[in-house]
Amino acid sequence: MKLIIDDACHAYKEIFSSFGEIVALPGRDINKTLVKDADVLIVRSRTMVDQDLLKGSQVKFVGSTVAGLDHIDQNYLKANNIAFCSAQGCNATAVAEFVISTIVNLAQDLNFDYTKKTLGIIGVGNVGTKVQAKAKLLGIKTLLNDPPRQERENLSEFVDLDAALGADIITFHTPLTCGGKHPSYQLLNAQNFRYISAQTIVFNTARGGIIDEDIWQKTKTKANIIDCWENEPNINQTLQKNAYLATPHIAGHSIDAKFRGSFMIYKSLCEFIGVKQDASIANLINPNKIPLNKNSLLDSLNAIYDFKQDMLEIADINNFENYRRNYPIRYEWHHFDSSFALPFR
Repeated sequence: MKLIIDDACHAYKEIFSSFGEIVALPGRDINKTLVKDADVLIVRSRTMVDQDLLKGSQVKFVGSTVAGLDHIDQNYLKANNIAFCSAQGCNATAVAEFVISTIVNLAQDLNFDYTKKTLGIIGVGNVGTKVQAKAKLLGIKTLLNDPPRQERENLSEFVDLDAALGADIITFHTPLTCGGKHPSYQLLNAQNFRYISAQTIVFNTARGGIIDEDIWQKTKTKANIIDCWENEPNINQTLQKNAYLATPHIAGHSIDAKFRGSFMIYKSLCEFIGVKQDASIANLINPNKIPLNKNSLLDSLNAIYDFKQDMLEIADINNFENYRRNYPIRYEWHHFDSSFALPFR
């Protein structure tokens, strides 16, 4: 069996080598010639998996080790009887920790009490739910918006988009969709940007394109935190220059999230082929508890990981892609034995 794998997939040799021959290369370099004689294709977000890539190939299984789906033509895969598995939810904890850590830093740097602020969470799925839980532990009031969930579950505490956009802090956690009843492409647009005031803090850790960047770059806010951009890696330098935090699509890049992404695809591939899982693989990310002796939440979170270093690394945007591919090891909070209580949930 031949596997084509994005070489940014975590621990791909340890996890997938038992299946057969591995050809690993950067996701942007995966092309139709390379996949023609492959049986399995495992990607991250930098490979567009569609008819142009797969037509005429013998690929029968596609795995995506990231949470997003906008790079996958699922209709084509289904029509051609190609099995598909994604790692939705793998990075939810990592992104939630990025958001909460940044809010705590914003409160210090901009001199406000986050318990007096409202947090509008737009998209309350895997990530948004974890952001909500951690915010609740910190005493932050949340305004939840998710029309698909509202329709399915009739959740009385949810609010409409305009109300969520009126929050002090707004964070987006929707997938990127262009069709259907509730498209998220340019969800924040010319019609509703008026709800964003000079005192609003805006996060985009979801997908580039959810916010109209042409309008965003002209809109005065209290702070912008941008991890996801249109046209990556050729990002909007006006927004980058003026952001409180401008990072290279790494909010979900904890070592735990990347491992979960690979492991979820591993389990699905085992099931597809009909082989037993290697039990040892589940313990690849299992460090001893890391001692953390800090006297405040701010100091504790920044000792775990300081996201401002990520912004500095892409001051020259030519470093954007290379830094993502060679991102530092970042463990999630549960690995730390902290003397100060962290907002676990």
